[in-house]
Amino acid sequence: MTSRTQTNITEFSIQGFFGISELRVPVFLLFLFAYLTIISGNLTIVAVIWTFSHLHTPMYSFLANLSILDIASTSCTLPKLLSMLSTKRNTISFTGCITQLYFFLSLSCTEAILLSIMAYDRYVAICNPLHYVVIMKLRYCVVLSLIAWIVAFLDIVGHAVLISKLNFCASHVIDHFFCDLVPVLKMSCSDTYSVELLTYTEGTILGIATFFFTLGSYAFIISTILKIKTSQGRGKAFSTCTGHLTCVTVFYSTLLCLYMRPTSYYSPKHDKFFALLYIVLVPMLNPVIYSLKNEEVKKVFRDFKKGRSLTKEIG
Repeated sequence: MTSRTQTNITEFSIQGFFGISELRVPVFLLFLFAYLTIISGNLTIVAVIWTFSHLHTPMYSFLANLSILDIASTSCTLPKLLSMLSTKRNTISFTGCITQLYFFLSLSCTEAILLSIMAYDRYVAICNPLHYVVIMKLRYCVVLSLIAWIVAFLDIVGHAVLISKLNFCASHVIDHFFCDLVPVLKMSCSDTYSVELLTYTEGTILGIATFFFTLGSYAFIISTILKIKTSQGRGKAFSTCTGHLTCVTVFYSTLLCLYMRPTSYYSPKHDKFFALLYIVLVPMLNPVIYSLKNEEVKKVFRDFKKGRSLTKEIG
């Protein structure tokens, strides 16, 4: 009878930021601004790449994928948080929680794979430029992007299945602002060893593998750049990588702090802080980093601005 009660949970309560009710409106407006900024910024990047044919290249196809990924990962968490802040109803169904967790983890894995592919793209462009067009054909890059999405979404199926079978007999309050892996496992009265083992195993295989692949690519890139004789040439070569390198650094720093440790070391304040960095700060920074550091994207915006000014003058 106890087991039946444990497994028939219909909803969880998300604590989030609800301990500061007097700040509910400012927090809602802050997250709404962040969400709209993320959506508009990343949609702009996708629209620009889609519209201008000279941007239909491997590097920009990966950048468009990254922008779509940022939109999806943010939309996985922030709309529900905004809804809870506005309605004061901080509950989420059991099915909704597992679904949110599945998509969040899948999208995080997709980003890890995609960032490693983008690192390889930069490696070929800088270390083997004469063969870049042959190696990084656009259709191959589209296939690589699809593989990244498919592998990541299949990879997390095991987590979702195992977690959905856990018993939750302790508090049903999730001490987080969305259904993340560690806070959900902390509520379970079942043995979570199998889920944690799967997390560490796949984290090692996928996360560490993509991390060292990216690190190796940049080791070759930096070695090649240092061999360039002129400082202007070195600066130009390195400028093509700074945006991606910044995103990689922030991405792996936050994910390593969030997931590569035992559940017993869970700290709500610590995890909420790093989750906010990953969910809000990274998607907001990506369009800025890639547009401000990229001459071709800046040229598109300058031409567009000139075109609008010319239209006004003629009108």
